[in-house]
Formats: sequence, structure tokens, C-alpha cells
Amino acid sequence: MNKVMDYYSTFDEWGRLDREPLEFQINWHYIQKYLPENGCILDNGAGPGKYAMKLAEEGFQVTLTDLTPKLVNIAENKAKELQLLNQFNGFHIMDAKDLNLLKDEEFDACLMMGPMYHLQNEQDRDAAVKELYRVTKDEGVVFVAFMSRIRHTISSLLHPEAWKPNNTIDNIEEFIATGSFNHQDKGRFTGAYYFDLQEINPFMESNGFETLSLIGSSSIGSLLSKEQWDYWTDKGQVEFDRLIELLKKTATDPYTLGVSSHLLYIGKKKG
Repeated sequence: MNKVMDYYSTFDEWGRLDREPLEFQINWHYIQKYLPENGCILDNGAGPGKYAMKLAEEGFQVTLTDLTPKLVNIAENKAKELQLLNQFNGFHIMDAKDLNLLKDEEFDACLMMGPMYHLQNEQDRDAAVKELYRVTKDEGVVFVAFMSRIRHTISSLLHPEAWKPNNTIDNIEEFIATGSFNHQDKGRFTGAYYFDLQEINPFMESNGFETLSLIGSSSIGSLLSKEQWDYWTDKGQVEFDRLIELLKKTATDPYTLGVSSHLLYIGKKKG
């Protein structure tokens, strides 16, 4: 886990979401759809707080947690910069597996948009979701991000040297079997766990949640190259906006979920 913390201490996660805006746009579209009208929201594993700031802007009272101290500090400074501090109930350095400072059934809704990416041990994954269940009110909605195993397999086949050790078929087959990925090169995305698509809903349901939806966070837009994005951008703002709306609509198509690198599970805590 120290390697993961080191990675996020130097990686610009806020900038990634700005550089790859489709993921945030699609996620926020569906988060808005299922959020309560008001209340207290937990952004658990929030990183620098991109979603937390948006929630605060919408008038929610937000509690932010993350494992990496630098990211918690960045988030607090961002809230000050945006004059949103009054919308926050706290900024905490906390492990998603042990939310010890938070009360039972404290939150009307919870986001967990990063921790499931890096819990390679099954017991750790269970612990994180059990803690999410504990702090969510009955009937509260949760938004949990996962990474797709088949999409990372495709990425490894397309760009094997960028995803070492997945530059041999033996290692790709091992990854498909386990879902765990540890980058061979120092400083790259590592300590990761990728889910099989068919495992996500049953995993969450076994931990007390009712499935509402599963979203491909980049939809089929993940298949477009830079040149193809440029083509649609050059068509003008109206046509480009229609493209984004199309991608939002197709994000729930179960037959295309596997092409999205990130997935958003939306569920409700059973009372």
C-alpha cells in the first residue's frame, strides 16, 4: 500500500479528470440522478476532492476521507480556494477499511470512487464495503467505482510495453485469473485490482446493497482515438454536446460495459 500512496502523492489525479473529462461527466450525470435532494454525503477515498467539491457546490454537507495525506491537504486547500469550506464537515486521513472516526448510519449517500482500485486482498475488499455499509443510512445510496479486468486485458494486448509485466501471454493469463496488477516500472500505476464485470453486482449485493445500476464511466467513448475526438470537436459545440449526451445514454448498455476502463456501481443500502 505504501507504493500506492507514493504514486498518488506525485500523480495529478485532479488533472487526470480534467484531461479525461468524459469519465467525470458521465459519473456526475448518474450521481446526480440518484442523489437525495439534500443531506450529508461521504466522499470516501476522495483523492484531491473533485467529486467532493461538486457535491459542496450543489449544497450538500460533505465529509472527505483519503489514505494519502497529501491528497487530503490538497482537497482542503481546494475547498478554501473555492470558498466551500462551510460545506465540509471534515477532511480526514483515513483507510477505507477502517472508518473509525465516522458514526454508524451517518450519511445519506456515500461515494467510494477509488479504494476498490487498490485492494488486492479479498478480505480487504470485503472490509471496505462493510465499512461503507456501516456508515450509510438505511435506504441510502452508494456510488462505488471499479476497474474492468477485460478492459485492462485489452489495453495490455494493445500496448504491452506500457503495461509491463503484461507484455507476455503468460503474465496476461495470470492477470486474467487473479485480477491483480503490479506494474514492473517504478512510479507507474500499481498495486491494482480489476474486477470481472459479472462479479461486481453480486459482490455488492452480498454485502447488503440492492443494485440500482452499473455504469461504464467512459462508455464507448473509450474506443475513440485523439484524432477521432478531434473530428467530433471540429464539428462544433452543438454536435459535440450531442455526442456527449449519446455517450451518457450508452453508458448503461450491459453489452458495452467491458470497453470502459472505469465502472460505477450504484446501489441502495437495504434496511
